[in-house]
Amino acid sequence: MPLHVPPAPAPALRSVLAALGSPTAVREARTPALRSAQGPLSPELPLPVHVLDRIVPNDPAPRTRLAAWRFLIRSEERAVAAADTVLTPDGWAFSHFFEGPYLVSTELAVKQAEASAAPCRARLLSIPELYMLTLWLHGDTDADAAASVLAPTDVLVPLAPAPPGIAAHHPRRVADLLPVMTLRVTPGPLLSSA
Repeated sequence: MPLHVPPAPAPALRSVLAALGSPTAVREARTPALRSAQGPLSPELPLPVHVLDRIVPNDPAPRTRLAAWRFLIRSEERAVAAADTVLTPDGWAFSHFFEGPYLVSTELAVKQAEASAAPCRARLLSIPELYMLTLWLHGDTDADAAASVLAPTDVLVPLAPAPPGIAAHHPRRVADLLPVMTLRVTPGPLLSSA
């Protein structure tokens, strides 16, 4: 398998396992699928979540920041929810459970990446300016999960739902997708009325 999934920090995994073991945390989660799941729940596919805070025109290697670790929560053969952990002054801690279209979309993008011939390291990249989440396939398989440079040759797979004009599940190199994203956030010229 050419897709490398980095191991999550042990405290992040422990915090998710503790939350899954807490009837209160699961019962109070706003995830109906998690509350109604039958059988054991297990956190799988830990992915570091990076955030690209600002898209800057002509920036060939934008920097991101590591914001969270996300785990897909499985019940039997399917993902029913996800769990995020965040870095606190005391280390990685459970943040919340959630569900929605990005669960299925993440699994689909990972399957696409596993079928690829090129080795890569999987991450998630959130782009708040576009309300967009992508699977980030970083070309350096030995890179630290916290490394924050978005290389022009890295591949981004927009997850569904993707912003208008950007095709979901269509892998594109950063060098090719970044100009499209820049156009989406750059205000156009004001039209004057004559």
